[in-house]
Amino acid sequence: MTSLWVFTCLSAFLGAKLVPVTSAPPAVLTLGPEVINEMLTEQLKDQGATTILHKLPLLSAMRQEPSGGIPLLGSLVSSVLKHIIWLRVTSASILQLQVQPTVKDQELVVRIPLDMVAGFNTPLVKTIVEFHMETEAQAFIGVQSSPDGPHRLVLRDCLSSQSSLRISLLNKLSFLVNSLADKVINLLVPALPQMVKEELCPVIQTAFDGMYADFLKLVKAPIFLSPGLLRFDLLSPAITGSSIQLNLQAKLLDSKAKVTKWFNNSDTSLALPTQHRAPFSLIIREDVVSEVVAAILFPEELVVLLDFVLPELARELKMSIETFNKTAASLLGPTQIMKIVLKNSPQVFLSQTGAKMAQLVTLEVFASNKDVRPFFTLGIEASSEAQFYAEDDRLILNFNDLSCNRIHLMISDINLFNTDILKSVLTKVLSATLLSNENGKLRHGIPMPIVKTLGYDMASWSVFQGVTLPLQAWGLDSESSESVVFGHIRANMSYL
Repeated sequence: MTSLWVFTCLSAFLGAKLVPVTSAPPAVLTLGPEVINEMLTEQLKDQGATTILHKLPLLSAMRQEPSGGIPLLGSLVSSVLKHIIWLRVTSASILQLQVQPTVKDQELVVRIPLDMVAGFNTPLVKTIVEFHMETEAQAFIGVQSSPDGPHRLVLRDCLSSQSSLRISLLNKLSFLVNSLADKVINLLVPALPQMVKEELCPVIQTAFDGMYADFLKLVKAPIFLSPGLLRFDLLSPAITGSSIQLNLQAKLLDSKAKVTKWFNNSDTSLALPTQHRAPFSLIIREDVVSEVVAAILFPEELVVLLDFVLPELARELKMSIETFNKTAASLLGPTQIMKIVLKNSPQVFLSQTGAKMAQLVTLEVFASNKDVRPFFTLGIEASSEAQFYAEDDRLILNFNDLSCNRIHLMISDINLFNTDILKSVLTKVLSATLLSNENGKLRHGIPMPIVKTLGYDMASWSVFQGVTLPLQAWGLDSESSESVVFGHIRANMSYL
């Protein structure tokens, strides 16, 4: 598959006024006509479709009466065939497939143009008489419902019609040979569509089955979170326009492959962004995104020797405490400790204006490493801007611009005080310690195997207007310097 630069964004459903749906699956993978074209073409190649075309039994088909037509006189067929030594396809190719919606709901038609040159040998002339044949196979893809199991994509029908058939003589020879060639062509016109249906359509069916199996492999490819895994599985397929939409369920697994969280359909009425002309789109619901981040940034406790690690901030903290308790400030020694405790994992919130991370932090300040009771214990409601971007096929999440929205004095051994006095220095400390620690865990990113599997080189992640995290493409074609943009994107993110 041709490599492209890919623009992708990972998106949650937030009920924006886009395309309404009745329920929201944990994730939706939409494969556009470009992807369907590429994957089915590759399967047809693997199944030897052109080899089948080379082996079309032209002579045998000419002897048969065309179905639904006027019966051919046996003497006419015999008079033609007695002049034919052999008749076969000498070259064959499958041209660019076309994926289009049909007038029926939930159905696609894949038009498969066939280009062939056939020739016959006759005693009437020493050279091979060649003619050009152009026709088309049509494969109809739909969704099959089942009361006993999940819906699935199926190849509903495969056919070829005379209306798409064009046969022309490549070289004009003598009148007698041209007349014979015309008769051969007249015999092939009703016979070739039936040959395509009988000989090629089974190959197309096998190719479709292989493509659908590849879709399922693509869906089920594990996403390594370090620790743990994120896995998707098919809930149901659907067809929207000229695209195939795979509604997915999701589950989180720990490092021992034990399922820790299941995600199924949401009962909330939510919305999907329009797909525009994106080759493919992956949309992940907000709660799944938040739980993925939580799986990586699990609750922990950080102990910071502030005077050794951040001496300037240690002095600033001491000066701030002096404003309300000089005695306590004087007790802060070179081994003063700040303990940062996360009892819950951060939560990611996504909106049409951007992404934000919120977390609850318990912070304790000890005068020295020998003290067992802290000067005070604070509960801090902190938030940060969350930015999604990519390196190659990995999704990278980075937090920045931490702010302490609320600071609650929980316990104090140095009398009560206004916590706003410490807001500035604590914001700096948490940014330098907690945020750095979390960004360090996220720096390796989350691999998105779909990007490379579908033949794309890189991904760039942002926030889609009205939702978060949709995986859509824009890029630079490897054979062209023209940049083409698919969809509307919003690169600038702000707080909720």
